[in-house]
Amino acid sequence: MDQFSADLFAQYRSHYTGGLARLASGAVFPSGYQSHAASETCPGHSTIMTGMRPARTGVIANNWIDQSVDRPKKVVYCAEDVTKTAADPKDYVASVGHLLVPTLGERIKTAMPASRNVAVAGKDRGALMMGGHVLDEVYWWKGRGFASLEGRPLAAAAVNQNKALGTMLASGAPAMALPAGCAPQDRAVSVATANGASSFTVGTGRFALAPGEGAAFRASPRLDRATLDLAAELVRAMKLGKGAVPDVLSVSLSATDYVGHAFGTAGAEMCIHMHQLDAALGDFLKALDAEKIDYAVVLTADHGGFDLPERLGAQALPAAQRAGAALLPEALSAVVAAQTGVEPKGLILSDGAGGDYWVRRDLSPEQKSKVVAAARAELARHPQVAATLSAGELAAMPMPSGSPETWTLAQRARASFYAPRSGDFYVMLARGVVPIPSPGPGYVATHGSPWDYDRRVPMLFWRAGMAGFEQPSPVETVDIAPTLAAWIGLAVPGGTFDGRCLDMDSGPGDTCGTK
Repeated sequence: MDQFSADLFAQYRSHYTGGLARLASGAVFPSGYQSHAASETCPGHSTIMTGMRPARTGVIANNWIDQSVDRPKKVVYCAEDVTKTAADPKDYVASVGHLLVPTLGERIKTAMPASRNVAVAGKDRGALMMGGHVLDEVYWWKGRGFASLEGRPLAAAAVNQNKALGTMLASGAPAMALPAGCAPQDRAVSVATANGASSFTVGTGRFALAPGEGAAFRASPRLDRATLDLAAELVRAMKLGKGAVPDVLSVSLSATDYVGHAFGTAGAEMCIHMHQLDAALGDFLKALDAEKIDYAVVLTADHGGFDLPERLGAQALPAAQRAGAALLPEALSAVVAAQTGVEPKGLILSDGAGGDYWVRRDLSPEQKSKVVAAARAELARHPQVAATLSAGELAAMPMPSGSPETWTLAQRARASFYAPRSGDFYVMLARGVVPIPSPGPGYVATHGSPWDYDRRVPMLFWRAGMAGFEQPSPVETVDIAPTLAAWIGLAVPGGTFDGRCLDMDSGPGDTCGTK
């Protein structure tokens, strides 16, 4: 569940009556960690089914700068084929090529060729980073229907789903009812656009869908319902779980992330969505029950999320604020150029405020060193910056170990660092700083920080008949793949995973086979 933070799980846990209530009756780890600093969708998804951190998966962010690509715009998207991309990176062909390691589904297919590996998501990066390079079926929402990899025909299940959704999109849909428990969240919050030129409100939405509104469909509970319906139909059509070997179905529910970005995490919109998603997930699990198959479920998230500062400021967190424009690469380039005498155009590159920053590659080593030093010194003086680290400093650090909640900021950044793609220096914003200098309708809140509100996610394991338990001590999402591998008896060489197997037997037994 994209952007399903541990905070959201805790806030709504007592209200769940459907699928989330069922999963919470199994093994519950409320303090799971996406332990790396780059708490974004692509890196987070890359950890879940590989058991490896972004430093090994190679997926350092949703986007990074590659100055060697042969196009005017040097931004590379994590799920694109750079050999087939047009001048604008938005016109990409989806690919899993940037993922450097195999997923659990791929490992099972290698050991048991009859196994099927299937992925369905609201985002291409969600499906591809969990599914991997060898997929029997893969689908994601694209514009006005579910799509797949280039050259792949859609299965009948996807064709039928797209037809039904096309009819609904054409006619629109009514507003959703506000559950009784959501009344305290139903309050308008005003957000000013860039330069305060105009304002709009969030917090009271009901997800009414006007005819032809594809974007509004995406940022609503309807996207997750459609994703789960397609996944259930693929289970039926492909007879998943009915063979002699295990099959893998990876499902990424993306609407929580779109809702969080568009409306924040604490308004009526998120409250409605949590209730709707709980119900949709319950129906999905009932559909699996109807197939009479033995199945195990693990539910987690790719990252957490942080509410919009305009609402946080009214709810006892006045330190929450939006990142200043001085942190953007254009402004930083101008300041550093004035200090170093280097041409300012394209001097410093990044994908926004915070995270990886790159220096223009035509500089001499001496110039580059001066620019990096000047930029870091300038950022160190900025009150919204918690820390900066150079690529050299990160490369020299050992990979962190131990409990992830005790890691330093530098260790969190190290877990995201992959030298061939990472920037020349890495910037971590202060706690409570939202890296959206100029909000607008559809984009008011986000994630991506090294702080625990973005790193901490729930991890729920469920299988019929298992004895449930709750373990509040921290674990990591890289523990999921080794846990599932042990659950099905898949032999994996030692050192393959960054994570460890979690024992799902709350009694004297041990599903990890270590006792």
